[in-house]
Amino acid sequence: MTALLSNFRNTIIVSVILALIMVAGYYVHRTSDGAFYEAVFRWMHVFFGILWIGLLYYFNFVQIRVMPQIPAELKPAISKYIAPEALFWFRWAALATWVMGVILAISRGYLLQAITLGFTEHPINPQHTFIGVGMWLATIMFLNVWGVIWPNQKIALGIKEADADAKAKAAKMAMLFSRINTLLSIPMLVTMTMNQTIFG
Repeated sequence: MTALLSNFRNTIIVSVILALIMVAGYYVHRTSDGAFYEAVFRWMHVFFGILWIGLLYYFNFVQIRVMPQIPAELKPAISKYIAPEALFWFRWAALATWVMGVILAISRGYLLQAITLGFTEHPINPQHTFIGVGMWLATIMFLNVWGVIWPNQKIALGIKEADADAKAKAAKMAMLFSRINTLLSIPMLVTMTMNQTIFG
């Protein structure tokens, strides 16, 4: 067991195998194919969402706050090894979360109603308004990751060549947009978690 748990790749492989066995169990007991695939998309949406928002919170609750206290000679360990790896998982989890969310909305038949915040319906459906607000917040966050945070982090971390002033400016921009995403994440999570329970 120690050998398995000491190797991250093997741990994840075994975890995915166990998850797929459970997915197969749900497939056997499905009430309909549509409901089964919805459940699969929801599982994937939640998994990637946890990875994305978990890393967002790691950056904001831990790394950004603690970096000023780290001695200068130790900072390269963060900027050369930890941050690039975390940003890899962060940006791809953001993309996967967003894509799975859109697929889930399509499979549940409310994509248009959600993106129009329920205003295409008479009377307005609050279920679609709330989930639509959450989807728009998540979309803004996703666009911030790929359009602002990642391009600026490449400069700040030296992945893309730039002078010291450009690196400092890029680091500040990445931090501010990361903070915007943190600000938006909590109300976004309210809509994502409460909507199913309140409206069914």
